Amino acid sequence: MKSGKLPPELLKTFVLGRISTKRPEVIVHAGLGEDSAVIDFGEWACVISTDPITGARKDAGWLAVHVTCNDVASNGAEPIGVLITVLCPEKLDRDLLLPLGVDLSGKERASLHLLMIERIMGDAARAASELGIEILGGHTEITPGLPQPIISATAIGKAPRNRVITSSGANPGDLLILTKGAGIEGTAILASDFERLLKGALRPDVVEGAKRFTERISVVKEGLIASKNGASAMHDVTEGGVLGAIYEMAEASGVGVEVWVDRIPVAAETKEICDFFSIDPMKLISSGSMLISAPKTDPILSLLKKEGIEASIIGRVVPEGRVLIKNGNKETLYPPESDELWKAVSGALASRESSTHDSSTFESVPGQSYAGRE
Repeated sequence: MKSGKLPPELLKTFVLGRISTKRPEVIVHAGLGEDSAVIDFGEWACVISTDPITGARKDAGWLAVHVTCNDVASNGAEPIGVLITVLCPEKLDRDLLLPLGVDLSGKERASLHLLMIERIMGDAARAASELGIEILGGHTEITPGLPQPIISATAIGKAPRNRVITSSGANPGDLLILTKGAGIEGTAILASDFERLLKGALRPDVVEGAKRFTERISVVKEGLIASKNGASAMHDVTEGGVLGAIYEMAEASGVGVEVWVDRIPVAAETKEICDFFSIDPMKLISSGSMLISAPKTDPILSLLKKEGIEASIIGRVVPEGRVLIKNGNKETLYPPESDELWKAVSGALASRESSTHDSSTFESVPGQSYAGRE
């Protein structure tokens, strides 16, 4: 099978179709396009979500905390804390630690495993401090058979019971708002994992700027703003990119959409990197962007602007039909396939195998820094 999360039809059949027990306290169950589960606790609701990060990369623990809290914020919930599981490969060498940013100079204070765990948890604690949440616990383990570390974070948040937002609440007549732009996380990953390759073709300042896109990953602010100001549905834009998120929201809500592709912002750095790899930024993983469906957009747009968060109206919800409008032409919006990030990674690795150039042009663990996320 292709790398990445399961396609919608396979997810329905082999995962969601195997879930039979339902509890009355659960008000948002597992479902296609739903970012989190929601449990009823009277006046308040508990919102829970989980996400993995695979591979050795700098800030992996930081990213795990932020992307999981993004899911909770997509339901209009304030993140309270996270549980973190860290699985480290039994066989570990220095080359696997370098992408994590571990300082190996001088005398080692502990084993390589402890250095890896210390760095991951330090990054996670930094993210928790930024968000004002607590690391509630978790699990750490040295695991045989793993080629790369795996981090899984579970976020827990709270929201007033009457203000919980889901991916399935979009209604005909709503407008679609996108915060920031397309391909944010994918741009940062490619710039970091293929830095030397890209700097051989693009201006160094473009690559350095793209690496800093990780600073834009959090969508907690926009999630809380939209939930308090009339949003009917929200979805964190992750694997499958902007178009994948729009399809999933439409599918979850049982509605159609009209997407104005030319209005979807694409940063200059994203465009240059996507052009280099011949991939579509609209289908590139984009943690850091929030998709919002709302009947009235002015209050949300005004408050987002006040917080310095860019936002654009990119389409509307209609009763049926899923249509992309680009350069005046209409196309059908299809279910998301494998994320464009995997295409970029596969193409680059194939080039390395066939290239006569020095393999040092490539990073040591390209494309291993993200996982399929809902």
